[in-house]
Amino acid sequence: MATPSSPHQGQPVESAGLPLLEAQCAMVLVHGRGASAEDILTLVDELDQGGFAYLAPQAAGSWYPLSFRARLEENEPWLSSALDAVGNVVETVEQAGIPADRILLLGFSQGACLTLEYVARNPRQYGGVAGLTGALIGPDDAKREYAGRLDDTVVFLGSGDPDPHVPRSRVDETEAVLAGMGARVTKRIYPGLGHTVNHDEIEFVRGMMAGLLEFSS
Repeated sequence: MATPSSPHQGQPVESAGLPLLEAQCAMVLVHGRGASAEDILTLVDELDQGGFAYLAPQAAGSWYPLSFRARLEENEPWLSSALDAVGNVVETVEQAGIPADRILLLGFSQGACLTLEYVARNPRQYGGVAGLTGALIGPDDAKREYAGRLDDTVVFLGSGDPDPHVPRSRVDETEAVLAGMGARVTKRIYPGLGHTVNHDEIEFVRGMMAGLLEFSS
């Protein structure tokens, strides 16, 4: 049940694909502002190639109320609760027997920001991370002092330029920070894309998934 200090607690987690106990790998999908878990699970139709369980946590409204560029304390307690929501899904997947290096995290827009911030704060080797139009959370002058390493985790950053919500400079910063933590980062900037997901991004993520399936077979 939600509390004032944990507004996302008790929200549902939607699923698609294989049951966790039958899957080789898992993907955690994090939706954007004003969207829903069911919305982001529509990507499964384009991504799925068997072998995966898909889980999508649902926010209680938006994951956090202000811009991702606001000071961190201004987005509390929603931000901490949102990070916990993602972490709870990852823990559920691990408890089902799928280790972190076979878990791929994907987010779009506000969900991409949350996903990227989650992996930076909880670094280890993940099966992959896809931030589709997002960047690390906090003000432009934030000191990025994350402890730990991402141990060659494959990270994909895709974004339009210009984007109405996520400046390219913040995507560039995120690339540098995550690479500095040991991630293998691919960044693709799409002039004039708009605030959406394109075919090239889908194909890159499909390639990440295929690599995981091969590794886990």
